[in-house]
Amino acid sequence: MSGRSSTVNAELNRSFSRRVLQWSSQHGRHDLPWQQQLSPYRVWVSEIMLQQTQVSTVIPYFERFMQRFTTIAELAAAPLDEVLHHWTGLGYYARARNLHRGAQQVVSDYGGQLPATVSELEQLPGIGRSTAGAIVSIAHGQRAAILDGNVKRVLARHRAIAGWPGSSAVHKQLWQVSEALTPAQQSGAYSQAMMDLGATLCTRSTPNCNHCPVSSDCSAYQSGTVTLYPGKKPKKILPVRERIFALISQQNSVLLQRNPPTGIWGGLWVPPSCESQQQLPGLLEGLGYSAEQIAIGPQQRHTFSHYHLDYRVAEVTAHPQHSQVADNPNQVWYNIAAKSETIGLPAPVVTMLSNRVNRAID
Repeated sequence: MSGRSSTVNAELNRSFSRRVLQWSSQHGRHDLPWQQQLSPYRVWVSEIMLQQTQVSTVIPYFERFMQRFTTIAELAAAPLDEVLHHWTGLGYYARARNLHRGAQQVVSDYGGQLPATVSELEQLPGIGRSTAGAIVSIAHGQRAAILDGNVKRVLARHRAIAGWPGSSAVHKQLWQVSEALTPAQQSGAYSQAMMDLGATLCTRSTPNCNHCPVSSDCSAYQSGTVTLYPGKKPKKILPVRERIFALISQQNSVLLQRNPPTGIWGGLWVPPSCESQQQLPGLLEGLGYSAEQIAIGPQQRHTFSHYHLDYRVAEVTAHPQHSQVADNPNQVWYNIAAKSETIGLPAPVVTMLSNRVNRAID
């Protein structure tokens, strides 16, 4: 019986992949920019950008990034500031830092050619098992399973796998299913098809089950429990941190400082900041300025994955005393109108500077 059961399961798995591939041939996305001029490098960059980011958002970033960094060698040789500049607004900047370090490692260890095995790719910064599988299957045509957020959702529903996919037990179970369903042939097309299926039909809030190619044996659909899968992440209350960002202006320029290479907004440029209004005079004095006038704006919130940042922007009219900005490589006067410096800026800082320009125009 066990042999017969194994044969039946194998046929069911083949039926699943056949239906997904047939659906993809008619309804899948085949004109995405990273699908053109297919290469391991282009797949790598796209997969990193697509982590926790929608396709529509990624497309213009990907096109600009590839126009500037056409090869792994060009990316490796570029200053980190320029890489982060091309990532500005895309968020999760550790991805860009890892991509840059990974490119340098590929140049130094692999002669500029991205490795073609999952195990080797996983040794590069920022590449996990699923991203490695996507590169191997899509770019090299070799069998390798993937398990991104879209695929997790499809498989959790199809097999009625309860629980939050981020938990180790559920994650392991989903990987087992993904490995079993991935076909030996057309692995790359299947990987792309599964991502498309999750992104376009098996969506989080409004799945279109009537058009799904695998709904006939989807456990969640057949039992009317689609919305129960996958399980939700356990809620936790995010702590709140407060900052005041000081916009110190000099003609059309604003003083920016480069953050340390690791941590929140690592390597990006931000205005000097402190925790409270009472600390502002000391902050300015440490920079070599005495405040003539300070206008503090309303509180705003930016949410990271593990805390809320409540911040206010202080417009500072200051008199220089002994400023040494010119001698500090981690400080710069950034011309907010001309955008003369090619540096990485977090999205909230882009908004701050844009608002500063608009007020100056008004």
